[in-house]
Amino acid sequence: MRVLVIEDEEDLRLAIGTSLRGAGFAVDVVSDLPAADEALWVNRYNGAVFDRMLPSGDALQFVRSKRAAGLTTPVLFLTALDSERDRIAGLRGGGDDYLVKPFAMAELVARVGSLCRRESAVLVRPVLRCGDLELDPGSRRVRRGGVLLTLTAKEFAVLELLMGRPSVPVPRAALLARGWDEYVTPTSNVLDVLIGGLRRKLRNPPMISTVTGVGYRIDPS
Repeated sequence: MRVLVIEDEEDLRLAIGTSLRGAGFAVDVVSDLPAADEALWVNRYNGAVFDRMLPSGDALQFVRSKRAAGLTTPVLFLTALDSERDRIAGLRGGGDDYLVKPFAMAELVARVGSLCRRESAVLVRPVLRCGDLELDPGSRRVRRGGVLLTLTAKEFAVLELLMGRPSVPVPRAALLARGWDEYVTPTSNVLDVLIGGLRRKLRNPPMISTVTGVGYRIDPS
């Protein structure tokens, strides 16, 4: 799952990003609203963490305008504004959750996980099938030949993208963007290692093939 973090305090921004990545999320971190606007335009996020008061403006007004334009990404506001009136304003202004500073990082990670699961449950996506392989985005279950497979979050994300385009080569850049964040380099071998693990879990006959110079493709066995 991919999360956007908007926080102007560098130490806190880095700490949040590190904690969320440690919990298995792909995380993009930015420090102001213009950068957040660009990130939301380019990527699809399962959740977002917004510092409420930023030098570039009030994130509440930003989220409110984005909601009016059709943004559905769940948003958690971080703020030092702890009055009941402020919390109500944040929730009525488009926020889905509200966490007052200072906070426990473990609680933030748990709340973000809850928001992302809520988003996945609301967004009904069809079950994907390729030969005897079945992937259910709603329940996050994968079966081959009726046998339930255990995949990591990144393996699931990459496999979902491949199965959404059966028999079509998917570029490495697209697969890296789906499973990781901006800190991974295009020349990194993390994707190749992950694909190797997926192939072992999917068992024979093989379904994922390498497309030289492009990326990977999945075909019915």
